[in-house]
Amino acid sequence: MRAVIQRVSSAKVEVESEIAGEVGLGILVLLGVERGDGEKNADAMLDKVTHLRIFPDDAGKMNRSLRDVGGALLVVSQFTLLGDCRKGRRPSFDRAAPPEEARSLYEYFVLGARESGIPTATGVFQAHMLVSLVNDGPVTLLIET
Repeated sequence: MRAVIQRVSSAKVEVESEIAGEVGLGILVLLGVERGDGEKNADAMLDKVTHLRIFPDDAGKMNRSLRDVGGALLVVSQFTLLGDCRKGRRPSFDRAAPPEEARSLYEYFVLGARESGIPTATGVFQAHMLVSLVNDGPVTLLIET
């Protein structure tokens, strides 16, 4: 499982000119599910994302987590994160999980976030989405499980 996370002051995702999900202060998670990933990967990813200390404390140091600041998640599925660009000029997506498998783990990740009390918005799985964000910092990190 691979995620690009961005600390945001706001973010939203639109599908067919409608807002599908929107958050204020929080983290935008672009989530890619790899073949062979399971619930353990999703649990580890959720734990890492929600406890990673990337928000500033009173001294301006990155010492607070999403949970500490009461932030929200915007989770967007993105199989292209598993694209392999090492050969040729067209990415290979062989490492990406098939849609049914990826959807299941994506939904599991989202449900886990919601059940843990984190306000969580989403995009629409397999839809063409327009993602807008204000990256705060900027802070952008790549996480793999």
